[in-house]
Amino acid sequence: MDSYLSIEQVGMRFTRGSAVSEVLVDIDLGIERGEFVSIIGHSGCGKSTLLNIVGGLVRSTTGEVLLDGQVVDSPGPDRAIVFQNHSLLPWLTVYGNVRIAVDKVFGRSKSAAERHDWVMHNLALVHMAHAKDKRPGEISGGMKQRVGIARALAMQPKILLMDEPFGALDALTRAHLQDSVMEIHAALGNTVLMITHDVDEAVLLSDRIVMMTNGPSATIGEVLQIPLERPRRRLALADNPTYAACRVQVLRFLYERQRFTTAAA
Repeated sequence: MDSYLSIEQVGMRFTRGSAVSEVLVDIDLGIERGEFVSIIGHSGCGKSTLLNIVGGLVRSTTGEVLLDGQVVDSPGPDRAIVFQNHSLLPWLTVYGNVRIAVDKVFGRSKSAAERHDWVMHNLALVHMAHAKDKRPGEISGGMKQRVGIARALAMQPKILLMDEPFGALDALTRAHLQDSVMEIHAALGNTVLMITHDVDEAVLLSDRIVMMTNGPSATIGEVLQIPLERPRRRLALADNPTYAACRVQVLRFLYERQRFTTAAA
């Protein structure tokens, strides 16, 4: 598979004593540079496990992951992860939480002044430069997640990995952050792999949606291309027949999978 990110025949089993749990089987997926891909599926289908494999946090039982031609077998700054929990250090300011990542990645290649400017540039991307001196306890949940995204972007990763990044936020804040992510993606052309449970979010943000079968032994069931032009405006898409058709196709897949699971139970 000759793609920027290649997930090749990846399988994952967890063993505890004599019990073996097969989570993923035969995952094959290629993602091109600059593409925004979402993975969606019911709880327990191994979405986050797959993201963690790509992030190098866990090693797959079978198969391999290659990013820009290099095998992924450990964590690295070329794969920045944004989790549902913002994971900010509470004793550091907004600026400090981004600067710590910048110093780690660019401590030898950029001067102190260049690193400062780079921190401020990335805070500006997420509209948080005005709050640079505040600590996490002094800002809202949505603002914390913006800082987490800024910290990830500041590492200049080859791919941005997002694990339900807006799942803990209220609907209005979630919508604002989705719009910000679309703006950033349009400006940077970065490669994004996102886990989500939200069908509308997946259709709005993605170039393709990867739909997972139910676990155990989950695999890719369908991959849906989203043929919507960019930039996308959520209000304009409300009555767009292509948007509606994509949404229905994802919902139908998820509903059918849930129905089969319920019938089997």
